[in-house]
Amino acid sequence: MDIEILHKLNIERENRRAVMVVTDLATGKGRLICEGDTVDGDLGAVVGKGFRSGKSGTVEIDGAELFLNVHVPAPRLVVIGAVHISQALTQMAALAGYDVKVIDPRTAFATSERFAGVDLQADWPEDVLKDAPLDAYTALAALTHDPKIDDFPLQEALRVGCFYVGALGSRKTHAKRTDRFTQAGITEVQMEKIHAPIGLNIAAATPAEIAVAVMAEIIETFRKRGMAGL
Repeated sequence: MDIEILHKLNIERENRRAVMVVTDLATGKGRLICEGDTVDGDLGAVVGKGFRSGKSGTVEIDGAELFLNVHVPAPRLVVIGAVHISQALTQMAALAGYDVKVIDPRTAFATSERFAGVDLQADWPEDVLKDAPLDAYTALAALTHDPKIDDFPLQEALRVGCFYVGALGSRKTHAKRTDRFTQAGITEVQMEKIHAPIGLNIAAATPAEIAVAVMAEIIETFRKRGMAGL
C-alpha cells in the first residue's frame, strides 16, 4: 500500500471515521475514499453498499477487478436513563455488537445490580460526554422523560451528527421539546433527525418490547445511512 494512503487511512481510523481503500488488483494502484465522498458511476453504488455493510471484498467494474478494503468504526449506543427499557436495550445492543454506555445521574436507578457488566455512569450527561464525546457512529437514546437530563445529550447528538437520535415521549412532549431546542439554537432541519416517539411502530407495550422497537430502528438507521429518504 502507498505510504501516503496508509498514513491517511490511519488518521481516519484513529478519528473514528469510515474509510475505504479501493485497489486495482491488476496494477496495484490504490485510492482512499471516505464515507460521504462523491464517487460517480457503478463504483459509487458499490462503495455506498460497502460502507453500509462494513464488509470488504472483490468486485469487477468496467472490466477492472477491484478490492475494497472497508474500515467502519464499531457502532456505539449511548443510553440516557437507567430505566427498565434500558435494561433490556443494553442487552440487545451488546448482542448486536454495539459498545454500550448508560448515563443517569439518579443513583437510585444507576446501580451495578440493575446493569451488571454495563458501562454505567452515575453522573450528568454533560460531564460524562465531556470526556467521552459523541460522534457520527454513535446512536443516542434519551429515555428519562426529564428535560434536565435528556435535553443536553439530545442537542449534542444533533450538533455532532450522531447517526441515530431517539427520544422517549409522546408527540405532545416532543412538541414542547422542539420549542426548547429552538430557543437553544437547534435548527428545524436538525430536529427532524430526532426519532420521536422513539422506536419502530410495532405496537410495543412492555419495556422489553419497546427496547426491541428501539434497537430495530437503530440498526435500520445505521445500515441504511446515506441512502435516499433517510
